[in-house]
Amino acid sequence: MTVLVVTAGLALALTSCGGGGGDDKPEGKAPSKSGATPSSPGADDTSPSAEPTQILAQMKGEKDVTVTLNEAKRDSGGFVTVKGTLTNNGTSIFNATSWVGQEIAVQKSGASVAGAVLVDEAGKKRYYVLRDTEGKCLCTMGLNLIKPGETRPIFAQFPAPPAATTEVEFQLPTMPPAKITISEG
Repeated sequence: MTVLVVTAGLALALTSCGGGGGDDKPEGKAPSKSGATPSSPGADDTSPSAEPTQILAQMKGEKDVTVTLNEAKRDSGGFVTVKGTLTNNGTSIFNATSWVGQEIAVQKSGASVAGAVLVDEAGKKRYYVLRDTEGKCLCTMGLNLIKPGETRPIFAQFPAPPAATTEVEFQLPTMPPAKITISEG
């Protein structure tokens, strides 16, 4: 009987404390504001947001695939995040398996933009896509079975070049390089 009373008391206490601050908002995603960006790369990068207002560069490559770069932002944490879209203008399904790059460490990322590089020509340095503790890139993964006419959002996060460096070249395997300007976030 004592066990039953204690269990019921604990259940009641947990139920009344589960509100998380008393704001009565449902748990899960917070309502998004128009034009807001996810707080961390990969948070919601699988669905396109509002139409990009700026085009930094456009690269046209194999199988009529176009990569449009819309944003390259430096944040206070010492990173640069490049965002854009991938559009399959071809007539067959596209898989970004060649974009993972040659580096063995990022092969776990699969069809992705893990092979992307920022090149600081003035500083003579290359910045590779960051990766997590499992070796997967901090970039868009799962870029396979992209149908003709389909557009998908992409991103890649890099270590930031020195603050004085604002012009870099974005390189992606099998695509022509593109010069982009880094903005302050």
